[in-house]
Amino acid sequence: MRDFSRDRAEVLGKHIIDTGATVRATAKVFKISKSTVHKDVTERLLHINRELYNQVNAVLQKNKSERHIRGGLATRRKYKGE
Repeated sequence: MRDFSRDRAEVLGKHIIDTGATVRATAKVFKISKSTVHKDVTERLLHINRELYNQVNAVLQKNKSERHIRGGLATRRKYKGE
């Protein structure tokens, strides 16, 4: 694995932990695809830094458990005209 990929995976992981951001929000901040963010923090980070991976995974699981709520709020805003 290239050093660039390793560094990027760690930077993305730290950003997710610090902000509690979703994969989509992280991709938007770093101007890369969601697929790249997801692959970096779920596959590459596991082999690079397991402790960081575990912390990121906890945030991603929390986000996953809350996504139906965020989706409902987005739909509500859409139809209220916000």
